[in-house]
Amino acid sequence: MSVFLFFILAAQHDTAAISRYVRAEMERQRIPGLSLAVLRGDSIVLSRGYGFANVELHVPASDSTVYQSGSMGKQFTATLVEMLVEQGRLRLDDSIVRWLPEGANVWPGVTVRRLLTHTAGIAEYTDSTFDYRKDYTEDELVKFAASRPLDFPPGERWSYSNTGYVLLGALIRRVSGVFYGDLLRDSVFGPLGMRDSRVITEADIVPNRAAGYRLEDGVLKNQEWVAPSLNTTADGALYFTVRDLTRWAVALNHRRVPSARALDTAWTPVRLADGAIYPYGFGWYLQPQRNQLRISHTGSWQGFKTVIARYPKSGLTVIVLANLAEAQVGAIAFGIAGLLDPALQPPHLVTQASGPQPPVAIPALLQRILARPDSAPITPRFRRFLSQDLTGWFSRLVSEGRQWAFAGCDVVRPREVFYLDAQIAYVCHARSARASGGGAVVTVFYTSRWRAAGIEGYGY
Repeated sequence: MSVFLFFILAAQHDTAAISRYVRAEMERQRIPGLSLAVLRGDSIVLSRGYGFANVELHVPASDSTVYQSGSMGKQFTATLVEMLVEQGRLRLDDSIVRWLPEGANVWPGVTVRRLLTHTAGIAEYTDSTFDYRKDYTEDELVKFAASRPLDFPPGERWSYSNTGYVLLGALIRRVSGVFYGDLLRDSVFGPLGMRDSRVITEADIVPNRAAGYRLEDGVLKNQEWVAPSLNTTADGALYFTVRDLTRWAVALNHRRVPSARALDTAWTPVRLADGAIYPYGFGWYLQPQRNQLRISHTGSWQGFKTVIARYPKSGLTVIVLANLAEAQVGAIAFGIAGLLDPALQPPHLVTQASGPQPPVAIPALLQRILARPDSAPITPRFRRFLSQDLTGWFSRLVSEGRQWAFAGCDVVRPREVFYLDAQIAYVCHARSARASGGGAVVTVFYTSRWRAAGIEGYGY
């Protein structure tokens, strides 16, 4: 057998295994339609659709199907900001009050960098007082955000904030004089040949647009309606196809957009005011997957779920777009990476756990944190980092009668992984499965003395 034929057969085996895995996950999760692109370097391993882009009309999904981005679009907002920085039109450590004077009384310590990294303390605008059926102008959204006090002093902690990226969209317009969607079209989408990518529109005819769905008591329903103006904000209101996103992935491989220097900054974990490090950059999560760096982000909005996951060491990029609010696309992407590189096998697919076991089992650790955080085996910085949202997640995990399984422990290379103020020695995983199917992976970052320095997770 020639070497060339061997590689063709190996590639066919890889794509067949990926398709089997995707179809099985779609059936298990009841996902109507999904589009997928997988790249190894600049070469496309697979680019295709599965299921239906529109269930009512029985329109098949393809690599040309258009999906809403959700928060995966934040990396594009961050790209525009970095382009403006490179042009000398603003600086990352400028106070945002310079362009958003509406917040002069509440945002004087908030910088552009803090907005990009979710460390500004900006309160979420999407709470119980917010009306999703109202057409707010961009200036009205800025004033609404400015009416809320900060959740914490800028730089004190990390807390995901859609509001921060809405403000970045307003800042981009005020710095450039151009709506962020138009600037994306002219500065990123057009030059890269991303012809189907654009801001969401309710009125325009959009070829190959998918319908978004949600499950309500197990029954498939259409996505909920929101005011059109809320689908134009910079926190994740874009249209993408996987075909376009392969062009974006190749541009990132070659560090063309925004630039090599800007990408180094975007892919550097944020440093908090006290020097602690959190694994998030500018619109990207920066976390390990089985001892390799994963640069990724997910999105969720109006019946759509999205993810792009990049693995620099293996050269893999996996992009998954789906039209179901409950779809666990992150787990699907991580699983596909594991099929192509066994060293990346994600915890939710581990069949035989390996590595050392932590002295306190992960579910017991969560219970101890909930019961007596002051005496739990965690670092002091992580103890201060605990929030109501985080402990609420722990509480749901340990109180729902789930079945737990240890999923292995990775010994981390010295000086490569930090979480908050701690150097990490072990990254350990446990699965928390529901009787109805699916569940969550809990990942704990440990010091060499088995103190938990941070806890992350994802659904599957």
